Amino acid sequence: MKQKRNPVFKMVKKYVMLLLGAVCAAVGLEIFLVPNNVIDGGIVGISIMASHLTRLPLGIFIFVLNMPFLFLGYKQIGTTFAVSTLFAIASLSLGVSFLHPVPGITNDVFLATVFGGIILGIGVGLIIRYGGSLDGTEIVAIILDKKTGFSVGEIVMFFNLFILSGAGLVFGWDKAMYSLIAYFIAFKIIDITIEGLDESKSIMIVSEKTEEIAECLMARLGRGVTILEGQGGYSREKKNVLYAVITRLEIAKLKGIIEDIDEEAFVTIADVHEVLGGSFRKKAIH
Repeated sequence: MKQKRNPVFKMVKKYVMLLLGAVCAAVGLEIFLVPNNVIDGGIVGISIMASHLTRLPLGIFIFVLNMPFLFLGYKQIGTTFAVSTLFAIASLSLGVSFLHPVPGITNDVFLATVFGGIILGIGVGLIIRYGGSLDGTEIVAIILDKKTGFSVGEIVMFFNLFILSGAGLVFGWDKAMYSLIAYFIAFKIIDITIEGLDESKSIMIVSEKTEEIAECLMARLGRGVTILEGQGGYSREKKNVLYAVITRLEIAKLKGIIEDIDEEAFVTIADVHEVLGGSFRKKAIH
């Protein structure tokens, strides 16, 4: 039997990764974006504009402006999330304060936008992946999502349209457009960081030749296959359904296998955001 991981080790790993995420976010901001007057969305974006207008340290605004939303998150979402978020926000605030005297790497706004967005996205993605948040608007969006018909992503985008428009008034509209590019890059990198580079797909196959297809998938792809018992909704006939998880690169090979065995098979392929447990790792094929 597998032994469960030490809970202390899990806790230490979690906060180490939250700290690493905050450091990455601080580097993306202070070494790339802020020196070139390019902002991120959410509370961080508001903090950058407030710091620019008042000449007060960015770290103070990031910490202070997030506190009301953090209290709201504690009341509505839970203590664990609130503590993780407080740690991440405090680490980011200290990180940007420490890095502020360090000169930016490049004065090329486009390069700063691209690389700043990538590094910031990695940092925010790590923090979200390990149970925290850096942005009070996300907390509001999570709460409003439960009470409105809008998704978290739609609510965050609504807030950020106003924030990025504010960047146009403070820094000029060309910098606002660069900020939109940085936000888009960071948004995509956050998804990659949370879900991983090796995108997984779940497949379900309904066929009259399920056993033959299952054997072929296990032999040629090295993947475990689960056979589920189903029933046709119209015909009421008993049918077997194959379920498996594969990588994106194996989809073409999967389709070839199914076409060789049963061209009439019904197949669905869906994205899988995370795979835990089981025997997903590919088995060696000799």
